[in-house]
Amino acid sequence: MPGPLRSLRVLDFTTLLPGPYATLLLADLGADVVRIESPDRPDLMRLAPPYDDTGTSAGYAWVHRSKRSVALDLKHPQAASVVRRLVHHYDIVVEGFRPGVMQRLGLDYETLAAENPALIYCSVTGYGQTGPYRERAGHDLNYQALSGLLSHSGRREIGPVPSGVPLADVAGGLFAALAILAAVVHRQRTGEGQYLDLALLDTTIAFNGLAVSGLLGAGHRPGYETEPLNGGSFYDCYRTRDGRYLAVAGLEPKFWEGFCEAIGRPDLAPYGYNVWDAAVQQRLKKEIQQVIASRTLAEWQAVFVERDVCVEPVLTLDEMAQHPQVQARGLIVEVPRPDAPPQRQVGFPVQFSRTPAAYRHTGPPLGAHTREVLQEAGFTSEEIEALAAQGAFGADFSRID
Repeated sequence: MPGPLRSLRVLDFTTLLPGPYATLLLADLGADVVRIESPDRPDLMRLAPPYDDTGTSAGYAWVHRSKRSVALDLKHPQAASVVRRLVHHYDIVVEGFRPGVMQRLGLDYETLAAENPALIYCSVTGYGQTGPYRERAGHDLNYQALSGLLSHSGRREIGPVPSGVPLADVAGGLFAALAILAAVVHRQRTGEGQYLDLALLDTTIAFNGLAVSGLLGAGHRPGYETEPLNGGSFYDCYRTRDGRYLAVAGLEPKFWEGFCEAIGRPDLAPYGYNVWDAAVQQRLKKEIQQVIASRTLAEWQAVFVERDVCVEPVLTLDEMAQHPQVQARGLIVEVPRPDAPPQRQVGFPVQFSRTPAAYRHTGPPLGAHTREVLQEAGFTSEEIEALAAQGAFGADFSRID
C-alpha cells in the first residue's frame, strides 16, 4: 500500500546521519526522496563498517533505504541550473552544509524559492544559522556536552560516559522530520513554503528538557548519580553472577515491593520509597547488587518471567532481534536488494492501520538514478549526455545508466 507521505518529493543534500535519518523517516512513509551526492567525495556513511555480504556499509544500506541517488558535482558550472529545474518537481529540500555554503553554490533558500515559492527548505547544522558558533565544527558528543546532558549522565567515579547511540544526531533527524511535516500542513492551508533552521545543539537541549526544566523552574542542578533516573536510586542495572546485567526499574511502590519479595529481601522495601535520598539509595543499591550477583541472568529471568515488576534483562543486539515481543511487532523487516537476497533491517517504529511503512530497496549505489530522475524532471537524453560529457556527474559516466 502507498505510504501516507506519497505526495511529498524531497531533494536530500545531506550526509552522515542527522539529515539522512530525517529523510529515512519520510521515505519509509512513502515520500520520494532523491539524494544529490557528490561523485568525487562520497558520503562517509558509505565507508563506515561493518559491511554486508556485498561489501556495502550496513549503516548506509539502512539509513538510505527507499531513496534514489543522483550524482552531481555541485561545484560544476551547470549544477545550480540543474537543481533549479529539479525544484519545480520537488517541493522539499534538506541540506546539511555549514551556513553560507549553499548560498555560495547558488542553491540557498531564497534562490530556490524564487523558482518554487511553495518550497520547504530545511537546513540541518550543528549550531544553526545564527549565533557565535554558527560556523563552528562539531559532532554528536560535542552537542551532548554543550547541551548539559553529559553533566548528569555518567558515574561519580568516572564522570560522563559517551552514549552508544548518537543521541544528538537522532534527535536532530526526528525534529527535522517533524518540522518538515508541520511546514507541509501549513503549506496545505496557505500555499506558503518556508525556511527551517535546525541546529543539533538546540534539539539535544530539547531532548534534555526534563533536567533543564528542573533548573529553570526550580533551580535544581542534577549531578552524576543524584537523580532517580540517572543512577541516584535503585533504578539501575545490576551485574549477575555470569557477567550479564539486570535492569531494575520498578519505581512505583507496588513494583518495588514485588521486586523485594522476588529477590527474598522484603526488608529492603522501606528504604526504596524515597528515591530522592541519594545516600540511602546508594547503600540500598549495594544490598541489591550483592543479591543479584548471586545468580546468573537465566536464573533471574526464571524468577521474574511471571512477575510484573518492571525488571528485564539487558539484552545483546542478537537477543533483541530474536525477542518474541520484537518479532510480534514486526520491527525487524526484510528490505529488497538488487542482485542479492533481502537484507534484515530495523523498520519504521510506528504501526499504521491503513498506510503502513514500506521499504522499496536498501541504500542505492552512488548516482544509480541520475538519468531516471533527470528524465522525470524533463531533461532530454541529449541534455543529460551533454552534462555527462561536461563532467557534471563526475568522471565515471557509467553510474548514470
